[in-house]
Amino acid sequence: MRATLAIIFLAVVPAWAHHAFQAEFDSTKPIKLVGKVTDMEWINPHSWIHIDVTNPDGTVTNWMVECGSPNIMLRRGFTKRSLEVGTVLTIQGYQAKNGQNRANGSSVTFQDGKKLFVGGSNPDIPEDQK
Repeated sequence: MRATLAIIFLAVVPAWAHHAFQAEFDSTKPIKLVGKVTDMEWINPHSWIHIDVTNPDGTVTNWMVECGSPNIMLRRGFTKRSLEVGTVLTIQGYQAKNGQNRANGSSVTFQDGKKLFVGGSNPDIPEDQK
């Protein structure tokens, strides 16, 4: 009996540690970012794309875009060479609830038109992004 309880507890603890999409991001605030890759973090539980977005006034803002885990990203067609520094991307996703320059990515479109789904914890990809 104790062993069974321990197994159940250990199975549930990781779920507490991992955040849900709704905890950090707002599904009613879709966002479209166009910018150059400054960094790509291949870390668990989520990969992060960092891009510099040029604002209408000419200033540049660095954004962090949460993606699926490295394993998910690799299975969807990304490699460590896919997102080299300077790569221009259009990223669609959802804004952070706290207003920071963070988003949960849905899709990434390369300049050649290739589009890849990058979501991990976000809702299903919207119809207009398929």
